Amino acid sequence: MWHSSISQAIPPLTQAPANRCGDCLVRHRCLPPSLPTDELHQFAALLTHRRPLQRGDHLYRAGDPPHSLFAIRSGALKTYLIDDDGHEQITGFHLPGELIGLDAIGLDRHPSFAAALETTSLCQLSLVQLETLHEPLPNLRSELLRIISRSLHAEHRLLHLNHRSAEDRLAGFLLDLSERFARRGLSRHCFVLPMSRCDIANYLGLTSETVSRLLARYRQRGWLHIEGREVRLNTDFDLPVLTEHCPLP
Repeated sequence: MWHSSISQAIPPLTQAPANRCGDCLVRHRCLPPSLPTDELHQFAALLTHRRPLQRGDHLYRAGDPPHSLFAIRSGALKTYLIDDDGHEQITGFHLPGELIGLDAIGLDRHPSFAAALETTSLCQLSLVQLETLHEPLPNLRSELLRIISRSLHAEHRLLHLNHRSAEDRLAGFLLDLSERFARRGLSRHCFVLPMSRCDIANYLGLTSETVSRLLARYRQRGWLHIEGREVRLNTDFDLPVLTEHCPLP
């Protein structure tokens, strides 16, 4: 089921209380709502809580051996690669309730870097312990496969957007964030960007000046209001303007 050559010892962390998943506000984003109680308790017993990461701290680096998956309880992270010239290329942003580390499953090394964009709390799921369960967790396995599939779909959508105009790329990015916040039970219209405009530009293959200019254009058109990193999308049109200008697959 999982990577079979994991040999790294799991660092000592604080064990999660057995009922912590049931009390977690983002549990519905990490686990299927229908997860049976017995599987929930088995799953919770595998979790440890890491000491919170501070902005700029790395969760893992490219080349590190994978030993865990991580669920984000609060905060946000970015994943990125370093090209041959030493330049950073951001490959994704990860929000509360989402899993990170999936791209290392089946590999003996992490292919990317993961760094905190702000103070971030995580739960850690040991792959070694998950492999050694005497009884499988079929519902959890199905959910992880679904999350992996959704992650691949997001990558395909980004590739699609990369062939669109700069205006469409940024609009699509905002629409994607809006939907992801909505899936967490938060407002799809009002949210705070955990990433900088430079990070957004890097991710979308634009310049930070272009991102700033486009945000100003959206504001002039009445699509949104933005102050610092706080974004408020105009609820009058319920996002049809963005959808019309940037249909997502």
